[in-house]
Amino acid sequence: MAAEGLSGAVGVLRACQVLGVSRATLYRRRLPAQAGRPLVCARVVRWQSQPGRALRPEEREAVLEVLHSERFVDQAPAEVYARLLDEERRYLCSIRTMYRILAANQEVRERRDQVRHPAHPKPVLVARGPKQVWSWDITKLRGPAKWVVYYLYVLLDIFSRYVVGWMVAERESAALAERLIRESCAKQGVERNRLVVHADRGPAMTSGTVTMLYALLGITPSHSRPRVSNDNPYSESQFKTLKYHPEFPDRFGSTSHARSFCGGFFHWYNTEHHHSALALLTPEVVHYGRALEVLADRQRILDLAYARNPERFVHGRPRVSEPPAEVWINQPGTEVMLEDVAH
Repeated sequence: MAAEGLSGAVGVLRACQVLGVSRATLYRRRLPAQAGRPLVCARVVRWQSQPGRALRPEEREAVLEVLHSERFVDQAPAEVYARLLDEERRYLCSIRTMYRILAANQEVRERRDQVRHPAHPKPVLVARGPKQVWSWDITKLRGPAKWVVYYLYVLLDIFSRYVVGWMVAERESAALAERLIRESCAKQGVERNRLVVHADRGPAMTSGTVTMLYALLGITPSHSRPRVSNDNPYSESQFKTLKYHPEFPDRFGSTSHARSFCGGFFHWYNTEHHHSALALLTPEVVHYGRALEVLADRQRILDLAYARNPERFVHGRPRVSEPPAEVWINQPGTEVMLEDVAH
């Protein structure tokens, strides 16, 4: 009201600038009030209502019936449109409208064949003792020159982290993998239908040769999901321990060099390396059931230390850590465990 009164003396523009009022608001206030004015704009109302040129529901049903007919069921809308004009002298609707009607009924899809990957279930494996779940993988070792690599096969017990078998070769081969698994099972005395062997989906892991060996020995196979890197964590972790070892060379001069180094490394890893995930026990101690004996000796030493200087132990009598009672690949939930299938 103040802007309206001032505009007569100084003009609308100046009055609105002085009072901070929008000129559009002032002009809108000058319009006469309209009775029953709708609260929504005309454009929204038009979009909510049926367009005047749209097909009626019965006409849409007629178009859909023609498209579903035996004559046109396998024809594209453009072909149907042309045939109706040329052969029946009939026009139902445009080609685009045919597509709209089909899309509304969820009958439009990509006409080209698309690759459809099968659904791979998440592997859920549980081990409560040695020789229940093994994991294996292949890693590359750099050779003496560029493009020269050697292949290290490692078979690992996930409960004890014990390397039950390994091999260095100049190629990745299903036959070599089959020999490693067969000899490792014989050496470990694996019972039939008691072992699950997990691996990724490499050519050697999914080969018919290895699959036939599993069937022959009564081994339950398990594979990682495609493009999932953490479905085989134990083998990957073991490879990291190998390649971060202080004595791991940048390159190996020959297969003999690689075998010599790996022989010493895996002896150290199994018998001397105190594994952090095993309460600082070695894989050999856990694998061959000597964990309780070693833990009892540790507890006696801690008890003596506590008896001599109890004030140094602010949390009371120290207790040795124990290795986990069970380990798993993907923590079990509602999924069916392959271990139960194997048993």
